[in-house]
Amino acid sequence: MVKYTINRLVSGVVVLFVISLITFFVLTVIPGDAALLSLGTDATPERLEALRESMGLNQPWYERYFSWLTHFLAGDWGNSLFFGEDVLTLIMQRLMITVSLAVLSLLLAIPVAAIIGIFSALYQDKWIDRLARTVMQLGDAIPQFWLALIFLVFFSGKLGWFPVPGFIPVEEGWWRSLHSLLLPSIVVAIGLIGYLIRIIRSSMLSALEQDFMLMTRVNGLSPAQAVFKYALRSAVIAPVTTILMQLAGLLAGTVLVESIFALPGVGRLLLVAVEQRDIILLQGTVMFITGVVVCVNFLADILYRVINPMIQFGGERNA
Repeated sequence: MVKYTINRLVSGVVVLFVISLITFFVLTVIPGDAALLSLGTDATPERLEALRESMGLNQPWYERYFSWLTHFLAGDWGNSLFFGEDVLTLIMQRLMITVSLAVLSLLLAIPVAAIIGIFSALYQDKWIDRLARTVMQLGDAIPQFWLALIFLVFFSGKLGWFPVPGFIPVEEGWWRSLHSLLLPSIVVAIGLIGYLIRIIRSSMLSALEQDFMLMTRVNGLSPAQAVFKYALRSAVIAPVTTILMQLAGLLAGTVLVESIFALPGVGRLLLVAVEQRDIILLQGTVMFITGVVVCVNFLADILYRVINPMIQFGGERNA
């Protein structure tokens, strides 16, 4: 287990290094002048040249990369060209909004998906299974941006059940803040439910077909005991991993929802960085999101062993 943990940590560091190299190289070769975008077309050649010099744009890309990497590892992520503020500070200011949106979306999606997915597997080819497959297809077919616009116009504009787009800070009241996140969270949750149902249903069907389920009947356990004590324990591994990865993916995957609902989260910050070609901000945001995904993936791998000690890693043998 210790050897596996060390190997996973090393592989995570390698992934972060490769992503940083790819991100920096891609941002270097794409067309456009970061200095010109920062100062505008009215800037004098002298000011443009001075800014290029201060940003290191006149240096070879590999020198700029190692200079950036050294400062990044030291905790200096640089200042955003667009906002003029520290990149890490900008991310931390917006992180809680995106995390709150992601967690609330999962809290809404998981119970619904779990109930439908489990009963769909238990009653395969019955009406609830057909309902589950319909929900999965709808979840895959409905575009998130279209659903967000429809919900915004109908529930906020026409019915007035939710506030107009924008985030209300917790300082103005926790309920008002939660209420401002509820509608976008419902939109994200609807997109998650179909996918989670598919994972839960598939895992549950696989668990029900295992040999140990036959042994539970031989030992005289009731169907309910067999399902809750053995089948669910075996089936929960894939959904737990999926949920963790979805939580990490939502840090960057809520760009459209945050933009439509005017939420100042990490996803919208990433969009601004792309639109303004803010290389420093884009590098920091991409590395932060990649780091979160790597850490969550590592945590999911460790949880495999905690949930089911029978899993073997890297040639390990359980006693």
